[in-house]
Parts: sequence; C-alpha cells; structure tokens
Amino acid sequence: MDAKKISRRGYLQASAAVSAGLAGVQPAAAQPAAAARSVYEELGVKHVINATGTVTNLGGSLMPPEVAAAWVDASKHFINLVELQDKVGARIAERIGVEAALVTTGAAGALLLATAAVVTNGEPRNIARLPDATGLKNEVIIQKSHRSCYDSQFTAVGARVVEVETAADVGRAITPRTALMFFMNKEDPNGRINRSDWLDLARRHQVITLLDAAADVPPLERLAGYTRMGFDLVAFSGGKAIRGPNDTGLLVGRRPLIQAAALNTNPNCGTIGRALKVSKEDMIALMTAVERFVRLDHAAERREFERRIGVVETALADIPTIAFERIIPSIANEFPHLIIDWDEARVGVTKAQATSRLMQGDAPIQIGRVTGTGDRGILIAVHTLAEGEDRAVAERLRAILRNGR
Repeated sequence: MDAKKISRRGYLQASAAVSAGLAGVQPAAAQPAAAARSVYEELGVKHVINATGTVTNLGGSLMPPEVAAAWVDASKHFINLVELQDKVGARIAERIGVEAALVTTGAAGALLLATAAVVTNGEPRNIARLPDATGLKNEVIIQKSHRSCYDSQFTAVGARVVEVETAADVGRAITPRTALMFFMNKEDPNGRINRSDWLDLARRHQVITLLDAAADVPPLERLAGYTRMGFDLVAFSGGKAIRGPNDTGLLVGRRPLIQAAALNTNPNCGTIGRALKVSKEDMIALMTAVERFVRLDHAAERREFERRIGVVETALADIPTIAFERIIPSIANEFPHLIIDWDEARVGVTKAQATSRLMQGDAPIQIGRVTGTGDRGILIAVHTLAEGEDRAVAERLRAILRNGR
C-alpha cells in the first residue's frame, strides 16, 4: 500500500483490522447506517402529507428535481442581478407567449409591483415617494365581491381601494385619480360584472387592468390567455402548479408596465419593493419550472391524478353509505379532486372528526377546501401527494371510517 495515498479514514479502518486480527477475532460486520433525518425532523417539525393542494401555508408545492438542481447550480456564482432579471423575464415571456414578464415574490408581490408601476408610471421622482401617493393616480377600483386580504398590496403602495358593484358604479367611480381596475379571477362567478364586461368597461374609460390569476394554471394556455384577452397586467403564483420556489411569482403583460414594475423593486434602493428581494437562485429555478411546465404532458399528469383518486375510492368502497364525487374546479386549482361523503350517524364518524383524526399520527394528513368545491363531505386533493402517499391517505381514511366511534 502506498503510504502517501492512504486516507485518514482508511488508516483508522486498517488499524482497527490489524488490532482485531492480533486479538484473534475478525472485525465486526459494518452496521447499516441509520436513515438520514431530514432538516425538518432535526428541528422537530413533522412532515405533512398534503391532501389540501398548493396552499402557501404548507409550502406551496414540491420543486421537481430539475428545478431544485437549477436552484443549486445558480447558487454557485455571482452575477449582475438586473441583467439576470431582464434575461430571465425575456426567456419566460418567450416561452409562454407574452410581451414581457418579471419574476416576483409570489403573486402578492406581483400585485404590489403592478400597482406601484401604474401609480408611479416608472418615473424616478414618483418611485422615491411611495408609499406617499398624494397627487398621483392612486385609486384602485374593485368589485365588492372581489375584496380580499390581498387588497393590502394596493394600500401598501399608498393607493386607495374604491368599491363598485355595477357597471353604472364603475362609470361614477372613475376619476382622473383612477390608476387601475382590478379583477380577482377566481371570483368571476360571484361578481355582478363578469371578466369580459370588466375589460369592456376598462377599454371604454381607458383604464389599465390588473388580474389576479394566482392559482389559475393549469391549463397551460392561461399563462398567455388573459393578456391576449385584454388584461394589461396579470399576476400568477410561481410556487403552485408551476412548481417553482414557493416564494416566487410572475407578473406578465405590456412591456412598458413590466419595465416600470422592475424599477420599483430590488435591487433598486429607495423603492417600495426593495424588500421584495428575488434571489438569483429563485429567478433561475422559476425559469426552469416554467420551461418544464410548458413541456409537460398535462394529459398524462391528469391521468395520474385520476389513478390516485381511484386508489382512495377502492380502499373505501365497502364503507356503508360512502359516496364519491370527482370534481375539477373551473378556475383556480383546476385539478381532479375527490369529494367523499357518508351518513355520519351510520358510520359513527363526523366529517369534522375525520378531518381531525387525519391530522393525528407521525405523518399528519391535512385536507381542506379550494374555491369551487362546495361544502359537501370532505375534499381530497391528490396533485400535491408524493409517491405512495395516495395509499397512505386511503389506508388512514379507511381505518378512521371502519373504526367509527
């Protein structure tokens, strides 16, 4: 053996073998290594089986291997962040078929930067003033039924929300201070003015439009479809179905507005968006995720989700009074979901009890509701399940419903 090439570990192993041989015994067989604990387990945080869907409080989605690999690769070098931001935006825009795109801190960050872009018109003196928007176009018109916690993205910029309900209200609400007409896409069925009529009103009054379509892909064509429909700016989540990092989003739309949004954010100092830092790693990872999403066989993916639903249905088929309904929400979270219902008195378990018991155990199973799924039974989302977790959900539910009281 070449003494110069032996490693310290090899030296120690060789020494142990020699010592054991001198003692007349053979070295003990190597013990199998204990399974590595995840970083979450090291912190005492349990892994959750996500049967709810791509919700932010569970981390959005899981990045596919090629997206995670791109994130790691991007972490190895320094670059000019503004140049990267421009080129990533251009690549994404070309891939999905829109005029321009900007990577943001989630769809909420996209809403804030879109508002800042319109309020400031990209002018440096206005950008430096925010959130003082006095004297600028600083009013955002929203249907009453479209109000949500995300309205704070507008008020953080210094804008004021103006509520309307009818087309006549819109006509009265528009003033020289009107910056935007905002539409919450998933609330289209609930408002008195539908998406198409909202766009017509905006064109008639020459007001810029902003659409929140955070969870509204798939289908793939929606990434460009809403701008082709006429919306000036559209916000998407990057960390849901696209499966980029959970803290990323996309703002797409007309190039001058996207450029103005970029001027209002990191790394530009003295801007309302300076704190909305998108790292070089996140930019590359989201670009990779978008490219994957464009190439993805969405029909094959949907067949896989239907197969997972079948696993759950088969496992529960002999539960008395059990009833299944497969649904696909019409706007947000457009994936196959399973609604499971039963006679609580006969089975001896309420829907609330089943939901609570699913959360018990070493691997809590979290279920919930998404827009358009009603309130019947319990809802199971399968598109966020990892390999084999469809069986885990099925077995846990079967045990809960078979055991009854």
